[in-house]
Amino acid sequence: MRILVVEDSRRLAGIIKRGLLEEGYAVDSAYDGEEAQYMAETTPFDLIVLDIMLPKKDGLAVCRDLRAKGVNTPVLMLTAKDSVEDRVTGLDTGADDYVVKPFAFAELLARLRALLRRDILPKVQKYEVGDMTLDPQSREVWRDGRRVELTSKEYAILEYFMRRPNAVVTRTMLGENVWDYEFDGLSNIIDVYVRRLRKKIDREGEDSLIQTVRGAGYRLRVP
Repeated sequence: MRILVVEDSRRLAGIIKRGLLEEGYAVDSAYDGEEAQYMAETTPFDLIVLDIMLPKKDGLAVCRDLRAKGVNTPVLMLTAKDSVEDRVTGLDTGADDYVVKPFAFAELLARLRALLRRDILPKVQKYEVGDMTLDPQSREVWRDGRRVELTSKEYAILEYFMRRPNAVVTRTMLGENVWDYEFDGLSNIIDVYVRRLRKKIDREGEDSLIQTVRGAGYRLRVP
């Protein structure tokens, strides 16, 4: 899943980005309101972490304009203001949740996961393809009763596949949703990660669950 972090403090933005990357999310950053709005309008993010006090255009105006233009990406607002009136104002502009600075990263992460569950994965508790199960809550993967240990990036790739069983997933789709703006589309990094993932989830002597679709990309085969 791909997240946009909008925060004018590069130090705080860097801390949030590093934490989210460690959790397996693809993360892009913007440092002013105009840049944030352009990125949010042109890129299909799964969630936006949006500070209110921003140069060029404040977060409230960004959120209000995004909603007016039909961009319904969930927005988690960050602010140093904690009065009831401030919270109501933020929510009335179209934000989905509100975190007051200073905050614990664990709280930010929990609120982010709650928004993603509500808006991206409605009513889905676990994904199952054949004898493989992926639990978005615990981020655990099991195959035929065996727990599969994955890196955060491998997990993100597999989750993307599990949400689209039997559908063709192009390298561009993976690049846009599992990586970020720094992704080099000309590299073979996606193929490298898919090979690693296959080695971990496939059983010896059987065809791979993740099939290569020549000239198109990959497909998670439902047995």
